[in-house]
Amino acid sequence: QEKLDMSTYPVESIRNFSIIAHVDHGKSTLADRLLEITGTISKTDRNKQVLDKLQVERERGITVKAQSASLFYSHEGINYLLNLIDTPGHVDFSYEVSRSLSACQGVILVVDANEGIQAQTVANFYLAFEAQLSIIPVINKIDLKNADPERVEKQIEKLFDIPTDECIRISAKQGTNVEKVLQKVVEKIPPPQCNTTDPLKALVFDSTFDHYRGVIANIALFGGEITRGQKIVSAHTKKRYEVNEVGILTPNEQPTHKLYAGQVGYLIAGMKEVTEAQIGDTLFLYKQPVEPLPGFKSAKPMVFAGMYPIDQTEYNNLKSALERLTLNDSSVTVHRDSSLALGAGWRLGFLGLLHMEVFNQRLEQEYNMSVILTAPTVPYKAVLSSAKLIKEYGRDQITIINPAQFPDKLSVSEYLEPTVLGTIVTPQEYIGKIITLCQDRRAVQKDMLYIDENRVMLKYLFPLNEIVVDFYDALKSLSSGYASFDYEDAGYQSADLIKMDILVNGNPVEELATIIHKDKAYAAGKILCERLKETIPRQLFEIAIQAAIGKKIIARETLKAYRKNVVAKCYGGDITRRMKLLKRQAEGKRLMRKIGNVEVPRDAFIRVLKRDTDK
Repeated sequence: QEKLDMSTYPVESIRNFSIIAHVDHGKSTLADRLLEITGTISKTDRNKQVLDKLQVERERGITVKAQSASLFYSHEGINYLLNLIDTPGHVDFSYEVSRSLSACQGVILVVDANEGIQAQTVANFYLAFEAQLSIIPVINKIDLKNADPERVEKQIEKLFDIPTDECIRISAKQGTNVEKVLQKVVEKIPPPQCNTTDPLKALVFDSTFDHYRGVIANIALFGGEITRGQKIVSAHTKKRYEVNEVGILTPNEQPTHKLYAGQVGYLIAGMKEVTEAQIGDTLFLYKQPVEPLPGFKSAKPMVFAGMYPIDQTEYNNLKSALERLTLNDSSVTVHRDSSLALGAGWRLGFLGLLHMEVFNQRLEQEYNMSVILTAPTVPYKAVLSSAKLIKEYGRDQITIINPAQFPDKLSVSEYLEPTVLGTIVTPQEYIGKIITLCQDRRAVQKDMLYIDENRVMLKYLFPLNEIVVDFYDALKSLSSGYASFDYEDAGYQSADLIKMDILVNGNPVEELATIIHKDKAYAAGKILCERLKETIPRQLFEIAIQAAIGKKIIARETLKAYRKNVVAKCYGGDITRRMKLLKRQAEGKRLMRKIGNVEVPRDAFIRVLKRDTDK
């Protein structure tokens, strides 16, 4: 394979840009067209979402991982090197977007001509705006019969202050006007500010794992040049490596002799462990240290769920699968955890529910592991008031991930719950229903703005645990799929939290304890008891299933006992005869209940703890 000579592309003729948009506005399709026009891939009918390489992405038609590709394009006689990064559009993966933007100098903001501006468009625009990148607005899908590009242009002007004549109208599917986008990229986006004569400085903005070659790091060079055989050092781990191969991604890897400042490519340097390619890390030449680049804000997990192998003998296989998968998805946090009912496992932190589902699906598809995921929870905090506990923890605020560690009310001055600032963009006819939904979820309205005559943007402050399970689905079904939702972290606020225990025959079942808001406890307790009643097998004695807060029982279901028909042999005769037999049976049952021990079977836990999709 011929190695490319990259020295023909000086810094002035390099453009790094990424494509951002709401889910399903046609980012990956636009990326396909750009790859075709520049001759990076051949023009065939099979080019659908070329950059979405994962099976999950293909099945669901969403982008999960940002992918980069280098395009060669000549404009007015000059050859340009364009580095394109295709980003995900879903709210859970905004971490991927902010990471990709750090390697760019400009963005293409894609808006659907049919849907107009949606919540994620607004969020992604502000990510790019805060990073001070130049923004090229593109209106896609003008070939649809309901498309209304004039309306969308007005929306863009009103919300983002971008003049309407700057918008490019394209149809990525049919390729209309796409060439114009490339010309705009060359004209409007500035080249990277860096120099090949500086010492080497490279930012790792992504990494993947290859079974044969180890870790492949995606790097953006902010200075100097890098070639095979050089000794490099990581600023984060201080380990040194020898570079085995460098190259560019024209979606597929294409080795080159060298990479120069301003270019984006990949690097293989014999890193064995996935943790070594820390995302946001700076690489430099051995004995030539440089000031490390500002890394990324590490992703904040918003949702926690327990993950356990279905069979404990699979524990080690699952462990290695998790390690390999978290390399490709550095935003998942992993803590060891064990539970009496489910055995040894992990507590994983995800950025959101879709993230959790995709992660689970990738485990199943790429590593053939099927696992038990418990219902998602969010991290609470408690401000301690008792001196003894403060001394024990060494600080006066603790974070509670597991309900078992929930401190008693007497030793706490207040409990805090995480909140998020949610943005909902919706057609105005659904406003009433949506406001009611938000109020049910204990949300506080912050702002309401009409984008145009039939579109409204609502801002609400939500407690995170209210939206974490099914808010998104409820919102979509209320608004016939038109409303879109996006949220960002908004710190903690004090809340009236309590721990709800589940008792089976008076004995608490630790795995089923949950932390819940006081107002919601009764309803949740009732549902849990009902679900347990269906899953626990009947015994020869009666079982009481109760939900309790402290000593107070708030809900109860009774599982009736199996009974032998002891009066079958009575034919007529006196009533006292029957009563005696029934009384004797009742005494036997009472004795049995005293010594009887209810083991809640494992599959009952799995059914109760799994996400309640069927309610």
